[in-house]
Amino acid sequence: MSQDSRPIIIKRKKIVKGHYGGSWKIALADFMTALMALFLVMWILSTASQEQLEGVADYFRTPLTSAVVGGNKTTGSTSAIPGGGPDPMHTDGERMRIDLRTETRPSDEQRSFVDLQRRLESLVEGDPQLRDMKAQMRFDMTPEGLRIQLVDTEQRPMFELGSDHVAPYMRDLLRAIAPVLNEMPNSLSISGHTDDIPYAGGEKGYSNWELSSDRANASRRELVAGGLDADKLLRVAGLGSRVPLAETVPSAPVNRRIAVVVLDQRAARQIRSQGLRGGGAPSPAGTNLSGALPESPLEQFTQGLKEAVTDD
Repeated sequence: MSQDSRPIIIKRKKIVKGHYGGSWKIALADFMTALMALFLVMWILSTASQEQLEGVADYFRTPLTSAVVGGNKTTGSTSAIPGGGPDPMHTDGERMRIDLRTETRPSDEQRSFVDLQRRLESLVEGDPQLRDMKAQMRFDMTPEGLRIQLVDTEQRPMFELGSDHVAPYMRDLLRAIAPVLNEMPNSLSISGHTDDIPYAGGEKGYSNWELSSDRANASRRELVAGGLDADKLLRVAGLGSRVPLAETVPSAPVNRRIAVVVLDQRAARQIRSQGLRGGGAPSPAGTNLSGALPESPLEQFTQGLKEAVTDD
């Protein structure tokens, strides 16, 4: 056959007209579902009360990882090798989140502290005999709860010099606020503080340690005399001059003060648990004569294996 008589083959692409698949329907359905969820959340938020909104805000303040694993997790990092900050067990961001979680308390308890502060301020402001003491009262929120500090001034000291004898106006103030504190279900902590001016004999004899403790106990007695239930007191301590106020010199008169802390539930539980071993009640069967902690299962197995080898 000659080259000119070869058959000519023409290939034509067959075009099939029709739809392009159903993937767009899935995308549209996902979009409509997300849009419906958004409107549903907006409607719920618009009908929620202020207390419910604050509860939602408290929920989102807690890191998700810490909320899932609980409060005993050392770090919220998802990395197998934690670190990245000054402390190898934390990064700076992790420490910030953990501290925020520690300081967060239920919104109803927070509101009760705010209400208590307003009531105490109104009480002092409305009494002509106590009004002069308002400038010596300081309120602030701490990780333990609402702290009420009664500070000294050169013109109006709360105690006689170097003594735990309560001044009359200090006595009136403590007895006036006692019924209000007694209405709260929370427990209390009282701590005494002094300036850093030492006694002549130093700390070998009667010192600022004893003075601060005596003043804290004198304040406790006045609160109880004013109507405070003595069972509400969980801690009465003297800290001497070791904890001066921020941005003050240790010898400043304001460092001679009494701090009354209305404890939140978490702080009260921590104080009560200090007498327990490992956070739970000690078992009589698990206590040995030496007072040491009972051996773990691994230690018991290892000790038994050693005894078996020795017997053989």
